[in-house]
Amino acid sequence: MVDVAVVGSGPNGLAAAVTMARAGLSVQVFEAADSVGGGTRTKELTLPGFRHDVCAAVHPMALASPFFRAFELSRRIDLLVPEISYGHPLDGGRAGIAYRSLDRTVEALGPDGRAWRTLMAPLLRRLDGVIDFTQGSLLRVPKDPLAAIQYGMRTLLQGTPAWNLGFKEAVAPAMLTGVSAHAIGRLPALSTAGAGMLLGVLAHAGGWPVARGGSQAIAQAMADDLLAHGGRIEVAHRVDSFADIKSATGAKAVVFNTTPRALVAMAGKEMPSQYVRKLESFKYGAGVCKVDFALSGPVPWTALELRKAPTLHLGGTREAIALAENEVLAGRHPENPYVLAVQAGVVDDSRAPAGQHTFWAYTHVPAGSTRDCTEDIIRSVEKYAPGFRDLILATSTQTAQDVGHYNANYIGGDISSGAVTMKQLLKRPVIAADPWRTPVPGLYLGSASTTPGPSVHGMGGWLAAKSALKNTFGLPAPELGL
Repeated sequence: MVDVAVVGSGPNGLAAAVTMARAGLSVQVFEAADSVGGGTRTKELTLPGFRHDVCAAVHPMALASPFFRAFELSRRIDLLVPEISYGHPLDGGRAGIAYRSLDRTVEALGPDGRAWRTLMAPLLRRLDGVIDFTQGSLLRVPKDPLAAIQYGMRTLLQGTPAWNLGFKEAVAPAMLTGVSAHAIGRLPALSTAGAGMLLGVLAHAGGWPVARGGSQAIAQAMADDLLAHGGRIEVAHRVDSFADIKSATGAKAVVFNTTPRALVAMAGKEMPSQYVRKLESFKYGAGVCKVDFALSGPVPWTALELRKAPTLHLGGTREAIALAENEVLAGRHPENPYVLAVQAGVVDDSRAPAGQHTFWAYTHVPAGSTRDCTEDIIRSVEKYAPGFRDLILATSTQTAQDVGHYNANYIGGDISSGAVTMKQLLKRPVIAADPWRTPVPGLYLGSASTTPGPSVHGMGGWLAAKSALKNTFGLPAPELGL
């Protein structure tokens, strides 16, 4: 018998569990898969000795997330921060390079450097305010109103057809669009622009780190802390009913790291019908087809600086990426897709045997797609790195349908666990000052389907746990550091 049951061991579920255990409560986590981690698992998907991140591979929020800061993640695992946050290849051997140094990036962009600085520098100076505004309920008063205004103005500019205002060349706009496309949504739009501005400024703040050994290290750090504070984890245990898990554990609070759809399936009978309808109206977005490659050597990018960039955005110009992403939302597979790629080995030599490399890539596809996009991705890489095909030793492909089967939170291959639209940034999954608390006493939702949305940051679970501590147990939030 325990005080708290947590359903799901992704970053949000583990964040909730750690927080509750640190508050002195007995906690048990239930995970349907055979290992913890959710979107932060690492496995040998292709060949022995090649360690691939099953979902998330690079972590822009690892140094910025208020939860990870409080948890002191950077002291628990080795976060490798590259000199280059991301690269964006273009035709003719050109490339946009987002260095961690804003000054160096501005210099490399030449005529558009000034416009880049105008976008990024004010947000960089007020980074804590930007993080506060974007990582909690949008219905609260921001701690730094000026930061919120500056962030909002830049989001408004980049989220409308005026998004080219101030730029003279193609490289800088393409870089912004490549970052915004992480959100898997319409371009331009306020929702994707907001994601792009946040990720963009983080590229020049702490950088976009890679966890040594794989993303599993992040989940394991939280699992270890939970166990050290008396918590328990049970893997290969699927929960089908809120009533059953509450009865079996005696838990006063149950935190679900699931989608609203799954929550309705497990607890709909206990919820008011009006709330159920709100959860059922929550929309899910496009999917991804992901391919992992085992390579005999590093990728031979034509633009040499790209050989030092862990993260790359392929798809060409701003207009080309926008066309491809909007094609996906219309239910079509674009002829020239946007591809998000990661070559972790440029900073982490533990991922593959000496001299060899892993390569992680996905492209966006219509929800539930069964199309194998391996060849599409290879063709996209070959365009900017001739000879890539000859390096391939083995591949492992997950269609959008496969991605949905791998993780029940990724409905139809939607790794954001809910469409990233302006409406659903306010309504995630409901419009409320405390969207993590349901009308059922002791029942909480803390996942990427809740505010502040997707990314490996632990915030959905942390905020759900703090709500449960306050409303169910009357306890303050505990200290989380070492």
